[in-house]
This record gives sequence, C-alpha cells and structure tokens, in this order.
Amino acid sequence: MTAETATTVRATRRASRRRRVQYLITADENSLAELEATLATLPLCAVGRVFIEVPEAADVSVVSAPPRMTVTWLPRARRSGAPGTGRRCAPGEAVTRAATAWADEMLCPESADAVHTEVMLLGGYLGTADIADHLTTELGVDASAIHAPEHYGLRTR
Repeated sequence: MTAETATTVRATRRASRRRRVQYLITADENSLAELEATLATLPLCAVGRVFIEVPEAADVSVVSAPPRMTVTWLPRARRSGAPGTGRRCAPGEAVTRAATAWADEMLCPESADAVHTEVMLLGGYLGTADIADHLTTELGVDASAIHAPEHYGLRTR
C-alpha cells in the first residue's frame, strides 16, 4: 500500500466514525433575530432545512445561512388553511405542514450509520408544539434533539 493510499484509508475511516448531523430549523416573523443568531452559530458545513413562516410575500428577506442549508419562506397569505375548510392559513399552520412533511420524508430511524437530526423550533407556540409532538410521537425523534423556547414548557430536553 502506498503512503497516499494509506492516508486516504485513514481519512475514510475517521469520516465514517464521525456522527453526521443535519438540522431542521423553523421560525416565524417574530423570531427572525433569534433565527439569524442561530444560523450564525452553525458550522459552515452544516446541512439541513430552514422553514420561515411570514404573513405576506413582502416580508421575505435575505437570511445568512450556511451554503448547504436550504431556506424556504412560507407566506401565509399565499396558502390555504386546513384542507377542505376554505379558511385562510393560520399562524403556525404553514410551518407545521412544511416541517412535518419534510420530516416524514427525510427522517429515518437512527442507527449507527444514520444521520442524526438536531431540531430548533423558534416560531410561535402552536406550530412549535405541533411539530415537536409529531416528531416525538409519530417519528420517534428523541426529545433531547429538539430545542424550543423554554417558556413554552415543551418536554424537549
């Protein structure tokens, strides 16, 4: 084995032992400053999704996120409420639908080689509570991986 091959093999072994982490982050128009602070603390190589719910399309702005993070803005005015009701989208409803749909598709049961997901719920109480409930009860996400404002009283840690 050449020295170059040995170095490559060692690097591959180290990488396979590292726990891979992805992020799911939610926010609303009232938590944009906290969102910016949270995104600034993530490593440059962070991977994941950010869902931001705002009242109108005019409220969409630029946020600085690591290059591998996908940011999705969810203007409530462009969305309907619960299917079949004809109602407008209520606060927390769009972000709940987006985050739970993403989680249903992307989160797999954790195993030794699975990606670990850290969840940061920064939006209003209703959406945050619904997302945390779905993640823990429907998908079996460990509550210690979910971070929400402490004053919400959710059992997330």
